[in-house]
Amino acid sequence: MAAKNDILEEDRVRLEGAEEGDARRRRFRLGPGARRAALPFLFVLVAAFLAYYLIGMAVVHRIDDDPTFQPANPIEGGSRAVDMAAALIEREVDVNGWTSNDPFFLPGAALDNMPNFQQGLFYTLGRFAVEMGDQVGRARGSSQVDPDLDRAAGLLRYPADRWIFDFSASLAPVASSDSQYRAARRALIDYNGRVAAGTAVFDRRADNLLRTLERFASDLGSSSAIIADHLNREGGFLIDTRGDDIFYATKGRLYGYYMLLKALGEDFEDVIRSANLTAVWAEMLESFAEAAALQPLVVVTGAPDGQFAPNHLAAQGFFLLRARTQLREIANVLIN
Repeated sequence: MAAKNDILEEDRVRLEGAEEGDARRRRFRLGPGARRAALPFLFVLVAAFLAYYLIGMAVVHRIDDDPTFQPANPIEGGSRAVDMAAALIEREVDVNGWTSNDPFFLPGAALDNMPNFQQGLFYTLGRFAVEMGDQVGRARGSSQVDPDLDRAAGLLRYPADRWIFDFSASLAPVASSDSQYRAARRALIDYNGRVAAGTAVFDRRADNLLRTLERFASDLGSSSAIIADHLNREGGFLIDTRGDDIFYATKGRLYGYYMLLKALGEDFEDVIRSANLTAVWAEMLESFAEAAALQPLVVVTGAPDGQFAPNHLAAQGFFLLRARTQLREIANVLIN
C-alpha cells in the first residue's frame, strides 16, 4: 500500500511540474495579436538592413579611371612619375576609400568590382616602386637601393584585405592595409623630396627607361595569360562570377600603367625625343588609355566566337596586347 502511495505521489509531482511548464510557456508565447504586431517591425528591420547595404554600396562604389587626374601638389624638381604614384595612393585610400579591407558591417564589404580595380592599380604601383629601386633610383646595379624606395615597395606588397583586426592571425590589433599604404606614400614623397634637393638618385638614362618598360611589358604578358587561361577554362558561360574580377583587376593594372607611363614620358622627355620616339610614345599612351577606359555595364564572358553575347575579357585582352606590343616596340628602339 505504501509503495502504491509513493507511485501516486510521484505521478502527482510530475503532473504539477508539467502543468507549471505549460503555464510558463503560455506566459512567454506570443498570441496571434502580438505576432501580427511584430510583423511590421520585422519588415521595417529587414528593409532598413537592405537599404543600408544597397544605398551604401551605391554611395561608396567608384571605379576612378579618370585619365586627366594630376597630383595636387607636385614636388618641383622631383620625378613626375613618383608624384603620380603618391597621388594615386592618396586618392584611392583617403579620397575614394580603400574597400578591400572593409569589415562586414560596412557596405563596402559587399562590393566586388571596386576592390578588384583598386588592387590591380596598387599592384602596378608596387611594381613601379620595385623598378624604381632596381633601376632609376640607383646610379648603377652595384650601388645601394634607396631606403625610401625599398620601404615603399615593401609596404605596397602588404595584403590588401587587412582591417585593424585579423582574428585568423591574432586577437590583437594589426596594421591595416590603408595605414601601410599611407606609409608607402610618405616614403615616396620623402624620396622625391630628396630627388628635388639633389640628395637622391633619379637617373634619366635610356637604359634605365628601357629596362623599366621591359618589366612593365612582362607584367602585362602575365595579365594576358590570366585572361587566356580563364577563357580556355570558363569562356562561353554568361554567368561567370570570376570573369568580372579578372576584368576589373586587369583594368586597374592598365589604368595604373597608363598614368605612370604618361608621367614617365615627362621624366624621360629628352631620352624619348633624342630617340625620335615622341609620336610613337603618344600612340602607345593612346592604346593604354583605350584599354583602361573599357567599362561595360555588366561584364559578359560569352564565347569568343559567339554570335549574340560579347566577351568583354577577350576585347580587353586585345587592347592589352596592342598596348604591350607598342611598349615593346619602343623598348626595341631604345636598345639600338
